[in-house]
Amino acid sequence: MKQPEAAFEAIAPTAASHFRLYWFAAVSRVLARVGASDEFPFLAGYHDELAALGAAGRDDAWWQAALSAWERRVPGHLPTRALREAAGLDHRALTLLFCVGLTEEDARFGLLFETLQAAPGVHRPTLGLLHAWWNAEGGEARAALEPLREAGLLRVTNPDAPRIEWAFEVPGPLWDALRGDVRARPLPWLRHRPAAELLEPSRLILPDALRDTVERLPPLLDRREVRTLLVRGPRHGGRRTLVGALARSLGRGLLEVELPSPRGDEPSRQATTRNEEHARLAGTLATLLHAVPAFVVDPAPGEVTELPGFGACDAPVAVVLGRFGGAGGRVERAVTLTLETPSPAARRAHWLRSGVVEEAVLDTLATRFRLSSGHIHAAAELARSQAALAGRDTLTAEDVRRAVGGLDRQALDALATRMETGGDWSELAVAADVQRELLHLERRCSQREQLQDAVGPSLGRHLRPGVRALFRGPSGTGKTLAARLLAAKLGMELYKVDLSSVVNKYIGETEKNLSRIFSLAEELDVVLLFDEGDALLARRTAVQTSNDRYANLETNYLLQRIESFEGIMLLTTNAGDQIDTAFARRMDVTVDFRAPDAAERWGIWQLHLPVHHAVEAQFLHEVAARCGFSGGQIRNVVLHAASLALDDGGTMETEHLDAAIQREYRKSGGICPLKRNVGTIRSVRG
Repeated sequence: MKQPEAAFEAIAPTAASHFRLYWFAAVSRVLARVGASDEFPFLAGYHDELAALGAAGRDDAWWQAALSAWERRVPGHLPTRALREAAGLDHRALTLLFCVGLTEEDARFGLLFETLQAAPGVHRPTLGLLHAWWNAEGGEARAALEPLREAGLLRVTNPDAPRIEWAFEVPGPLWDALRGDVRARPLPWLRHRPAAELLEPSRLILPDALRDTVERLPPLLDRREVRTLLVRGPRHGGRRTLVGALARSLGRGLLEVELPSPRGDEPSRQATTRNEEHARLAGTLATLLHAVPAFVVDPAPGEVTELPGFGACDAPVAVVLGRFGGAGGRVERAVTLTLETPSPAARRAHWLRSGVVEEAVLDTLATRFRLSSGHIHAAAELARSQAALAGRDTLTAEDVRRAVGGLDRQALDALATRMETGGDWSELAVAADVQRELLHLERRCSQREQLQDAVGPSLGRHLRPGVRALFRGPSGTGKTLAARLLAAKLGMELYKVDLSSVVNKYIGETEKNLSRIFSLAEELDVVLLFDEGDALLARRTAVQTSNDRYANLETNYLLQRIESFEGIMLLTTNAGDQIDTAFARRMDVTVDFRAPDAAERWGIWQLHLPVHHAVEAQFLHEVAARCGFSGGQIRNVVLHAASLALDDGGTMETEHLDAAIQREYRKSGGICPLKRNVGTIRSVRG
């Protein structure tokens, strides 16, 4: 008979072999309790296998010594060994764990458990059976089960049954990892990437100061002097890539954990319990996979996500957050790293790394598209496909522009409406001073990332790349058209915020919606338009009711978020005198639109009328001089006149325009000031 130290010398030094040895230790415990039985003939085969290993009839002490000797000869990561050390388990507890998992490998053990327990339909070992097998007098089963449950290794399948009848199972992802079966998606909310797939820290594109910090972190993480790593930044901004690089520097993989959001009618306590169970499972799974767990959370401004225990986790824990909110609970010895939107130089490096790009295009891409690193690589991939369809090997700025417009925008589409853009300033007939302010706004937006270096250091330190503009004036004076043209000149998409989707009667929901809108607009680099946003811009009131208090809170949050916004935001209002002065102070540019004078109205008529029309010039001059229409009203008149013309042959004539003007005055309840009334032609019915 071999001594325990030499028992398994011929067994291959692999994780699968380690699992198999513990499996046989559990089978040996069953055979010791059940013995040879005609009722369970399959056990004879296991007895023969144990005999071939020289382990038939061995007690727990022998198995413990033999396994310890084998482990000492195996360097590197063994999932079961790592689990034992992280959870503080002894041989008895591990054997019990594998006993519970016997049915995962051989369903015949399910029939054995059902028969021994005299419990029809219960194919997993119960507390009563385990208690009987592990010495009822000393209560050893209960003592061994507790750390297994705390680590998330055991789950009760029938919690409503009496405790002695509880049946246990090992969660599938943990059992697979014990077996050495590594999967990229153990569960829908888990994603595993081995160390070889992660980016090396030296390849990260980071600011110098952050790079220095990242280079000093691995030894601190390895010695557990830093136990929690908080990584902040925009979505798709390289947060997970950074955590993955640090995990690789520790020789570990990365386990991304996205705790499921609470379901609609799910009680908060139930959701909390579920997340606690998921966090325990994820932490223990990270140990088995030799990975760093990265918990991805997205608290709203002012919220704190309470992190539960992480099970039997033997690695530092990373928490991936947005720019706002916080993390509490099990956050110990934490270090925070903050990733900002890449600078133009960093964006140039990302575009260069993302694919084959013409050198002449790199600078244009870097300055024109203020995107996060993840969006750059996603846009480059899409742009490469578009270039391939066009038969080209290199990307152009137009390929990228179309690709950027095709980025994942469903979340923003739920809260805002994409508006068509196009044209130039020649399509807007406004006063000269308004035109100058709009051109200044365009320059300010184009130079928003250069201003910091163009001013003194005291001012530059406080500058952010956001631009905020307020368009004030009556309806129909061109505010929305100016927003469309500005976006077109900047080569950016324009999204109009739907206030009915944003303002919510529930406390705190409006702020959450606003936070999502601003964050998405920053990440996707779109122009954000709050059109006629008087409901959000109104002056704060004296607090007389709870409604006043919460309305003021929404206004205060909007003020703070506007100040920190790093994109381009346009606000339009018809009631400039009712706007809170705090909003006006935060505007970089304010443009006052007013009703057009006669010369401006003439220009608007020329822009709106068809190229080939038959409207008398004298009549048109009289209309421009005497009819004090806004731009919006002129648009309505021309549309109606065009409809009449189409119904009467196609060419717009004086009679069509006159009839449309009369209709516009009737609609508004005004009196037409025109001296001449052309009358009604055969196709015009007023």
